[in-house]
Amino acid sequence: MNEQEILKIIGQIADREKLSVWAVGGFVRDKIINKAVKDIDFAVVGSGPDFARAVAKKLLATRNIVIYEKFGTAMVNFNDFQLEFVGTRKENYFEDSRKPVVVESTLDDDLLRRDFTINAIALGINKDNFGEIYDPLKGQQDIKREIIRTPLDPVLTFKDDPLRIMRALRFATQLRFDIDPATFKALKAMHQRLKIISQERITDELMKILAADIPSIGFNLLDETGVLGLIFPEMTKMKGVEQRMDYHHKDVFKHTLMVVDNIAQVSEKQELRFAALVHDIGKPITKRFVENQGWTFHGHEEIGARMIPKICRRLKLPTNLLKYAEKLTRLHLRPIHLSEEGVTDSAVRRLIVQAGEDIDDLLTLCRADITSQNPQRVKKHLANFDYVVERIQEVEEKDNLRAFQSPVRGDVIMEVCGLTPGPKIGEIKKQIEEAILDGIIPNEYDAAYQYLMKIKDEE
Repeated sequence: MNEQEILKIIGQIADREKLSVWAVGGFVRDKIINKAVKDIDFAVVGSGPDFARAVAKKLLATRNIVIYEKFGTAMVNFNDFQLEFVGTRKENYFEDSRKPVVVESTLDDDLLRRDFTINAIALGINKDNFGEIYDPLKGQQDIKREIIRTPLDPVLTFKDDPLRIMRALRFATQLRFDIDPATFKALKAMHQRLKIISQERITDELMKILAADIPSIGFNLLDETGVLGLIFPEMTKMKGVEQRMDYHHKDVFKHTLMVVDNIAQVSEKQELRFAALVHDIGKPITKRFVENQGWTFHGHEEIGARMIPKICRRLKLPTNLLKYAEKLTRLHLRPIHLSEEGVTDSAVRRLIVQAGEDIDDLLTLCRADITSQNPQRVKKHLANFDYVVERIQEVEEKDNLRAFQSPVRGDVIMEVCGLTPGPKIGEIKKQIEEAILDGIIPNEYDAAYQYLMKIKDEE
């Protein structure tokens, strides 16, 4: 069943229930710009939950649906569609909260309470107005002009619900729309109001910006409005270029956004995009000027990796993302260093083992990290990097190193060496692993066992 058929069925139920029901919000906006969507919001001039029950009974032969009585909303999942029903309403806000006092009202009031005019367009689904657009706030015009604008005074809009500040920046990024000058001015002026919003809601919007086709649009807007300094101050510290004599360094902030955009062109993986966002986060702390050499950032990969847990915990990001970003940040210089220092089998083995299952993502990040205003320099670095990747693939295929650990297990070591469980077992396993990584023995059980027999008496 497609969206048109769903709208017709729900319209028929509305007619039967003698209710005026409209499709609204992002569904209508995306339909106008020819973007597919699976979520449909409905404004019901009456009780949203009661109407949702009638819809669920017709579509699912049940009245058992998800209802949020406190907010007067209800959710029905049907096939691949998520249908949300809300009674038309007005909202009044208190100074220290974004949770409004809600009262039933008209469709016009309901459209006025919405965040932006592009989301305040209604589509008729009753028999007498099916397919008709109701657009008193000229949202279609703003879609055509590619403008983000608030229906009411933008200062009041952002004061009432500061999360709309993040949503404005997110929509501008996702849709590549401009923000109306008056809306943008109010957004900048009111950005400190975000302090009353839960971190989870802010991070959710931040990650949606990161998931956009060109994330740099959003992060530049976050910076320009002052929001970035409020929610992610470590990034703003990457801004700027210092020069001494003839030496200057890249603007780390601009470079980082280039890397994130490069990743976005080849991967939708959220974890990898976040790793790109933070991979140079340690550079401001480690920046030093060395006479006759210029600017250096020695150890920034290690310092950055150590900063990531605190950042991720503050942003309320999951532990698996923390560990992943930490690992890629710590290792992101290693493939480049290999190309400069000589690509020995031993060095390649160690990189493969340290990166583990994330080796491909690490290489994607490293390739994206090769940025310069000099095309010849980029070409040279990419050629060197391609050689490293080729060598990694050769060694990996030859030595079977992913998820690497000693082929000889702890119980065998205890039996051969006459040991009981304890740290000594781990030390011996480590010796065997080091011998494999150094190329002394192949990554095979028989060779590892013979090596164990050789070193057991040395212990």
